[in-house]
Amino acid sequence: MIDLGILQGSTFVVLGLARSGLATARALKAAGIDCVAWDDNVVSREAAVKAGLSVADPSGIDWSRITALIISPGIPSTFPKPHPVAAAARAAGKKIICDVELLARAQAAACFVAITGTNGKSTTTALIGHILTEAGVRCEVGGNIGRGALDLAPLGEDGLYVLELSSYQLELLETFRANVAIWLNITPDHIDRHGDLAGYVAAKENIFARQKPGDCAVIGIDDQPSRAVYDKIKGRQGIAAIPLRLEAPIEGGVSFRAGMLVDADGYTVDFSDVPTLPGDHNAQNAACAWAACRWLDVPREKIVAGLRTYPGLPHRQERVASVGRVVYINDSKATNADATARALSSYRDIYWILGGQAKEGGVAPLAPWFDRIRHAFLIGEATELFAGQLEGKISYSRCGDLQSALDAAHQRAQREATGQAVVLLSPACASWDQWKSYEHRGDAFRAMARALPGAQILGRAA
Repeated sequence: MIDLGILQGSTFVVLGLARSGLATARALKAAGIDCVAWDDNVVSREAAVKAGLSVADPSGIDWSRITALIISPGIPSTFPKPHPVAAAARAAGKKIICDVELLARAQAAACFVAITGTNGKSTTTALIGHILTEAGVRCEVGGNIGRGALDLAPLGEDGLYVLELSSYQLELLETFRANVAIWLNITPDHIDRHGDLAGYVAAKENIFARQKPGDCAVIGIDDQPSRAVYDKIKGRQGIAAIPLRLEAPIEGGVSFRAGMLVDADGYTVDFSDVPTLPGDHNAQNAACAWAACRWLDVPREKIVAGLRTYPGLPHRQERVASVGRVVYINDSKATNADATARALSSYRDIYWILGGQAKEGGVAPLAPWFDRIRHAFLIGEATELFAGQLEGKISYSRCGDLQSALDAAHQRAQREATGQAVVLLSPACASWDQWKSYEHRGDAFRAMARALPGAQILGRAA
């Protein structure tokens, strides 16, 4: 837990008592700092009380005695409509921040590597953390992945924090400085929270705020919004802007393609036989990790070793089981078409399980990869929408639920596949029609796949 003793004399309101909010309230209590904790959900409030926290409705609070509102990033503080507590704090002239900002204040002497983008954040964050740990660098990994920022260990001036940061978190930072800022890519997402693509990009750009000469910005430039951001950052005095591009070499940067990356000086890394990093998208993740770790003076051979031993993350093209020539892949984290495109582009002979609560556009944008699909198995609310979009393009079955879809996909793949094939859960949808979360959905798929007759367990045990 991070020691927040530097905040003595302050008083905070903590709004939202899920993972990050609970960690924040616990850390403030441990430091003897006054705080009022609240969550609109009664179950969350009860859990906080059981944890020994002081819970009270802040609706009638005297904001004149409050230093700042610490808000869970998932709660709107501005658009489309601010939470009433956030509106009251802003009307009183109080700062609205998040737990990452408190970490930055408490560990001001540490080094921070921050990662953002629409897709690939978690993999890149975990990959960098893995490489640094394997290289003997003292680091902690968290933020929008794994542990909350204030549940991380205090590291001091020799420490290094590797943080995945969402657009929600980035717009709540005031003093946080990324010594290494990584920008992967941008496609439209979270428009409901940011109003439009420009608002989303502007929130993401906060990752570069407060960088100083000697700091580094690693930026993927394969989409137009990202190229525009790179053009701005490369003109900043003293900031090393390192571009990354698919396929074509780029001066001063890193180029990548599936299983391969080429550094600015021509040094080439081949990781095409690493099953946890398939496809162009994971090559981009690896290129970002490479550029960041090289900037941090990690020897090349240790970065290569880290790439080759990376175990992968749950729910992100996670190889969970195999039966004969067929591998069963849990890509439940793919909750939109762009994320699913990354999976479809990584394999051939795909028996595809998809569906849930559809996002705008459905699966129509995935047409360039339809020739890889041997059959699609539709589940959840999106069944009829997707059936209409797939009609006449690829064969499909309406399966209703995940177990039925997996059983049908398994039987068909085992019957038809003459070479390597995959049964791929990559839903291109949110999970909330039938599951608590994408993790819940992915955990269920993993257990189902491993229970198939003759299944060999791949990857992590859980």
